[in-house]
Amino acid sequence: MNEMIKIDFGNENPTVSGRELHKALEINSNYSTWFNRMCGYGFTEGKDFVTFWSDSKNGNAVDFNGSSQKMSAMGYQIDHQLTIPMAKEICMIQRSEKGKFFRQYFISVEEQWNSPEAVIARALKLANKKLVQLTLQNVQLIEENNAQAEQLSEMQPKISYYEIVLNSKGLLPISAIAKDYGKSARWLNRWLYEHGVQYKQGKVWFLYQKFADKGYVKSRTYTVTDENGTSSAIHTYWTQKGRLFIYELLKENGILPIIGQNDG
Repeated sequence: MNEMIKIDFGNENPTVSGRELHKALEINSNYSTWFNRMCGYGFTEGKDFVTFWSDSKNGNAVDFNGSSQKMSAMGYQIDHQLTIPMAKEICMIQRSEKGKFFRQYFISVEEQWNSPEAVIARALKLANKKLVQLTLQNVQLIEENNAQAEQLSEMQPKISYYEIVLNSKGLLPISAIAKDYGKSARWLNRWLYEHGVQYKQGKVWFLYQKFADKGYVKSRTYTVTDENGTSSAIHTYWTQKGRLFIYELLKENGILPIIGQNDG
């Protein structure tokens, strides 16, 4: 059957314009009066119909952006989108040949809509839509997982090294810390000196005042006996807190420890 009144298939169920139905049924009274009378038969907005503004010239829906008087003055009119069951019942209420004719038309539309082929086609369309959504979600999840994996990979040297330091106890000579980076004690002492952490007095390295009371180092005095007799010697040892302090400084300059990078 040819489509004599435009059927909107854009929603979950087919609908028809109230004004187009009013015109097709050749109702003598104006649309608003007629539609209000039809609603007296128990039709419910939101269930049987929805209200919207349309362009009086082409019937296209428009956004409401003012009072009813303003919208009317701009050439817009109220219309309603009716469900097919409501349209069928309205046609029957008219008790006219036109009403009987269009009721049969809507019955045919309904039969086609509910035919096995149409139901399967809608189900496939819905399944394809969900498949596209799931595919996009999976792509997003994969991208997020890759980003997280990359972030964890970048963090792994830090985590592993922290674990090593936190599991360690006691004091360390500078040579032991330098070994973490594949460097010598001379290199690390020089680097700390150049970055304003420590200075040398005689043969002993001391921290500058702003670092001296942070608990980064401990000094121990040893008795040394040689051909010149007995004397005292001071050795500076780094605490595990100081070891982490050095780690943060070196990391800021792009220098990471060798240990802990491949054991995580």
